[in-house]
Amino acid sequence: MAVRKAGRIVTAVAATALLAGGAAACGPEDLTGGSSGDDKASASTGGSGAAADSGPEAKAPPAGTDALAKTPATVKGGVITVGDPKAGHTVKLYEDARCPICKKFEDTGAQALVKPVAEGKVKVQYTLASFLDKNLGGSGSVNAANALRASVEAGKFPQYHAAVFANQAEVETDDAYTPAFLLKIADKVDGLRGAEFDKAVQKGTYKKWVGEAMQAFTDDGMQGTPTVVIDGKKADSRSLFDQGTFAEELKASGIS
Repeated sequence: MAVRKAGRIVTAVAATALLAGGAAACGPEDLTGGSSGDDKASASTGGSGAAADSGPEAKAPPAGTDALAKTPATVKGGVITVGDPKAGHTVKLYEDARCPICKKFEDTGAQALVKPVAEGKVKVQYTLASFLDKNLGGSGSVNAANALRASVEAGKFPQYHAAVFANQAEVETDDAYTPAFLLKIADKVDGLRGAEFDKAVQKGTYKKWVGEAMQAFTDDGMQGTPTVVIDGKKADSRSLFDQGTFAEELKASGIS
């Protein structure tokens, strides 16, 4: 047990160091043994009124996310696609909700995608991994992925995705994404809360899908998050953490 705990701490420290240094990867200790959504990392239950489990005050998503309010989101296999299915360009994003480097990308480079997605020029395919639960303990990655999947059914995935990352714990080892806190985050997205969404978050309705998403991550040969693939070509990790620089990376692929 002591060895496993030490491994989790090392993983957390390494991720923090990568973030500080501008590198681009939170990585699983063992991809083949990563969280599948069927073990201890399955979504836990709990009502939104559970004060001890509700977490801090939730933050609203970035205002620019409203531009995607009418953008469709669909699910096929373990992948969530945002944007016009007929868009001429495809960007694949591989993320884990607990990964601080993913948050750094979402706060910076990813903002360059909002306008071309809203205009129908590009579609974004999200593969939501959950390996950090295994690395760090807890069930936050699985809980968040389950809630994000539920937000697709409610027609609010882009806004909720932004809100989830806006509310990521400051300390990576904190298992902050409880069902109760994920519902508090949902309160910041107009029209998201409802009986079906709340039940899905509390009961882990999409636990099996979370496993499919993790399997898709593994099957695609991914080694860390965030990983960005633009029209089949992996983006330069050095471009991910500045909106202007990533916009240039997109422009080089014909996306502007």
